[in-house]
Amino acid sequence: MKFASFKAHGHTTWGVIEGDTAIDLGHVVGDRFPTLHAAVKAEALSSFTAELKSAPRHSLADIAWLPVITDPEKIFCVGLNYETHRKETGRSEVEHPTIFTRFANSQTGHLCPLPRPRVSTDFDYEGELAIVIGKPGRYIDKSDAMSHIAGFACYNDGSVRDYQRHTIQFTPGKNFPETGAFGPWMVTPDEMGEIGPQRLQTRVNGQVVQDALLSQMIFDLPTQIAYCSTFTRLERGDVIVTGTPGGVGSKRTPPLWLKPGDMVEVEIDGVGLLRNPVTQEA
Repeated sequence: MKFASFKAHGHTTWGVIEGDTAIDLGHVVGDRFPTLHAAVKAEALSSFTAELKSAPRHSLADIAWLPVITDPEKIFCVGLNYETHRKETGRSEVEHPTIFTRFANSQTGHLCPLPRPRVSTDFDYEGELAIVIGKPGRYIDKSDAMSHIAGFACYNDGSVRDYQRHTIQFTPGKNFPETGAFGPWMVTPDEMGEIGPQRLQTRVNGQVVQDALLSQMIFDLPTQIAYCSTFTRLERGDVIVTGTPGGVGSKRTPPLWLKPGDMVEVEIDGVGLLRNPVTQEA
């Protein structure tokens, strides 16, 4: 199934996406589960069979998309996790995943603007796979890690490179408001099958700028989950953004910076297509 967060007729809600229709589960179960995050935390995603029949339905053209999980407690991002990206940055090989964090208010939804900050023109794209944690745990074993995933989504880890380069810490350049696009929806594991053969592509104005298979990650999903769960307890609704392949704008000659009017697309086989226009922050 595909679960999403969205606004319908001015109300913030969530539900299931079927074809060109959004089934508004929040309308009928919102007293118990006001957000998709709340439903994930309650492990309730498979319990809405009856509600799906009675819930209001909206055309996708009539909704406004929100980040899949609008209020995650934690967002972990994995840096330098494809060999092509590690090499283009000139970074050394490492024994453990490189982890940085995003804040919830740095996210935005499908079709929503990505505002290029007024303090920078070095605005870059990073197409990635995101996973949503569905079962909590600490010291999770790699052999059991995939059972902790509630779903998969597309992510654009929009990066303000000059602020990212101010120091060796990534945090400032990764947390400008609404620069991290997350969506359109979350696909449940039963629809994904084995993770690896799916293709990830990023396109800017229709031009392919990143192209890789998920199997080309340096640290696979079980390793990422196990590693993150050693230094913190992973909770339901936490998000791990799993890394970007080579081809980022900052490493091209000349650099390919995002500018107002551009359209960025991140597409992953079996997951979806995330599209966002670039605007200028006022």
